[in-house]
Amino acid sequence: MDRSRRDFMKSTAGATAAGVALFSILRTSRAKAAEFTYKIGHDQPPSHPQNLRLVEAAKEIAKKTNGRLEIQVYPNNQLGGDTHVLPQLRSGALEFLQLGNNVLANVVPSASLADLPFAYSGYEQLWSTLDGPFGDYLRGEVRKAGIHIFDKGWDAGMRNVFTSDREVRTVADIKGLKLRVPAAPIQQETFKALGSSPTPINNSELYSALQTHLVDGAEQPLISIESAKLYEVSKYISMTNHQSTSFSTLANNGAWQRLPKDVQAIVTESFNNAALLERKDIADGEENLRKELAGQGQTILSPEREGFRDVLRKSGLYAQWRDRYGKEAFALLEKSVGELA
Repeated sequence: MDRSRRDFMKSTAGATAAGVALFSILRTSRAKAAEFTYKIGHDQPPSHPQNLRLVEAAKEIAKKTNGRLEIQVYPNNQLGGDTHVLPQLRSGALEFLQLGNNVLANVVPSASLADLPFAYSGYEQLWSTLDGPFGDYLRGEVRKAGIHIFDKGWDAGMRNVFTSDREVRTVADIKGLKLRVPAAPIQQETFKALGSSPTPINNSELYSALQTHLVDGAEQPLISIESAKLYEVSKYISMTNHQSTSFSTLANNGAWQRLPKDVQAIVTESFNNAALLERKDIADGEENLRKELAGQGQTILSPEREGFRDVLRKSGLYAQWRDRYGKEAFALLEKSVGELA
């Protein structure tokens, strides 16, 4: 990486002061007001690369549109939890939204397949799949639902199980654990099949849920554990790498169509370029994050991933997901990652 994640965070920290990244347009000497003022929300904390790259993109859009479009960025569920902001986007109360594909699946079911558990060998295979024919199919389904979607997805990292007082080295160790999961069907079904008790809690409430032992643990990417300081209320991180955490950048169709074509082109280019930079932030930072989290008192474990995948396959979940979310989409996924069901 050209600069460390910490240097990157430091150089952009001023843009996220007070937890809300509100961007003033680079105005002319006449202090001309923005022609369009739009909002974008997401569920990551202000220090997360996803938010920081959005800050950069919003500034770039303001500059390149000569102040015609101002985008205000709201991190950390400040506009509402995941299940509340999607209806806001669809109604037009919110113009832009970054949402996990697992939650988008509540409206576009096939989006669940983007983050199928234990489907990808790593980041390279993940993004070659989501930038290819499989991803094209999913984006087409989103557009059919009347939502504008940008071509390049964003990455919050591979998810790992972490707990406050139990090591998870094998699939047997996860049984009986009360784990926080997002309000996403595939994740809830996955952890039920593995024998745990999945509990949907908003991301912004996870720290207190771990602190009060409302849950025994959760499953998050390393970057989320570090940026939200969840290491303060956990002890063990099991590198299950069980699921990708891909995000789509979405727009309300009406709000999008109101923008002039030249502004649309600038927004599209800026968001897509920022997505590629953010993906690199995540992938390049993994090894340093492991060292940082170990230094913050976490015991890093390396479980046997194939055992978890075998349980899911034998439970029939892969076949169920294929039949539920569409054989065409599932076939495109398997063409990229290999046989699952």
